[in-house]
Parts: sequence; C-alpha cells; structure tokens
Amino acid sequence: MKNISIVLVLCSTMLFAQGAGENGLTFLKLSYGAKNAALADLGVVYSKDATALFYNPALLADDDINLSISHNQSIQDLRSQNLAFGFNYDKIKFAIGVNTASIDEIEVRNVPGDPIAKFNANYFFGSISTGFYVSDEISVGTTFKYLYEGLYSDEATGYGFDFGIAYNNLIPNLNLGLSLRNLGSMNKLRNVETELPKDFRFGASYNLKFEEIKSDVVLLAGINKYLSEDELCSAFAADIIYDNLFSIRIGYLTGIEARSFSAGFGVLWNNFKVDYAFIPFKYDLGSSNIITVGYNF
Repeated sequence: MKNISIVLVLCSTMLFAQGAGENGLTFLKLSYGAKNAALADLGVVYSKDATALFYNPALLADDDINLSISHNQSIQDLRSQNLAFGFNYDKIKFAIGVNTASIDEIEVRNVPGDPIAKFNANYFFGSISTGFYVSDEISVGTTFKYLYEGLYSDEATGYGFDFGIAYNNLIPNLNLGLSLRNLGSMNKLRNVETELPKDFRFGASYNLKFEEIKSDVVLLAGINKYLSEDELCSAFAADIIYDNLFSIRIGYLTGIEARSFSAGFGVLWNNFKVDYAFIPFKYDLGSSNIITVGYNF
C-alpha cells in the first residue's frame, strides 16, 4: 500500500501532476522496450523493431513483420506493459501499439493517520503508425494515439500525434533520427485540462565493425527536450553485439535528477529474442526492471 504523498514525491509527478498549465500523462515518458531502456532511451535512432512506433515512426520503414511484448516493474509498484506489432499492408509498413500503466491501492490522507480512502491510477494508449522512404536514405513516419487516464473516480480521454524522420548513412555507418512526440490534447479531468508532455528528440548512431571477432559496437548519442520544461537531457550509450546472437548494453542520461545509469543485455535465438534492462534510481527509490520478448516472422 502506498501513501499518495509518497507517490507524488517518488514518481516526480510521473502519474499525478495535473495542475493547470502543467504536463500530465507523464507515463508517456516511460521507456518502451528493454533494449531502448538499456540504451538511455535512444530509440529515436536505434529502434530496430516495432517499438520504433513509440520513439520514431520513421524507423518503421526498415521494419519487418515482428511482435514485441514488454513488462516494466518500476518504483513504488508502478507497472507498465506494452505491445508492438509491425506488419506490411500493400507494401506499406505499419505498426500498432498498446501501452498500459498502473498503480494500485494508493492511500489518501488529509492529515497524518489512517487513510480515508484508497484508489487506483490507470493509464492507457493505443496507437497506429506508418513509416516509409521518401528517398534512398531518408524515411518519414507518423503515429496517431488514443489516450486514457483514470484517477480515483475521474476519467479523461484524448489523442496525440508523433512525427519522425530518419537519415541512414549520412556517411557510411552513421545514422540520424529526429522526432516530435505527444502533440494533441485531452478532455478535462476534474475541470482541469491536461497538457501532454510534448517532446523533441534527436539521436545519432555509428556502427564500428570488427569482422575478425564477429562483433559490432554501436555508439549512440542524443538529446531530449520536453517543450514545457527548462532541462535539456543528453544521452549516451553503447551496444556491444557478438555475432548477432548476444548483446551487452549500457547507457547514461544527464538532466534527470532521479536517474542516470542504465544497462542490459539481449539474446537472439533463431527468430526469438529476449531483452532485459535495469535502471537504478537515486535516493533509495528502487529500480526498474524491464523484460521484452520478441519474435520476427
């Protein structure tokens, strides 16, 4: 059981900040997929499966038919799940995504003492995306998403759009990605309209190949800016891949007070893949553990 005041502090308004003129629905800031989470959320340039729809839909232009399912067990019993499925229709690349997040049995207190009530916080969005090439090197993409939030006895719905662009091989092995996410609006929740956490992301990846040892080292760097906030986050990561069978990943974020380091690994066996990410939080808040299972058809 959680005290609502503790949740507010620990989650840094992750789920509950709804003041006028402030960003709500900050569950939209959560990581999607263990690989992206381990690599400091640099999916804007390096999502190689249907989870690209959550970061940069332009990357879907290179996507094959695949399914990805993730579970994130985070601090203060915050749980989130997401599913992404990429497919082709009439030679056009599409993906559909579903994401849920929740915290149960949150205690409400007016003064110190026994709780006067308990409630659950539930969030959901469903999305559809497409990505396609406009030249040999440049692809673009867009996502539409339906949004839902439920707090206590109140509910609100809304919609959002994401837009992305990707540039492959600016020079050999150097790729760039850019996206603008969460453009849209929500209905009022308790007479307060929630502003979506609009953000701009840019990333670059460079692939170092070591053919004599069957290995690749992918170096990544990028920035992330939430448009209503002053902080500019920088991200750095490396993905060390052996023979396209096993990966070790590490990432580092700046500009976020409660977290910086991330790590993980991935295993590919035939068409199956399993990825894991670990994100420790500061101030004894605990950690996030994310696991993703995927299949390439």
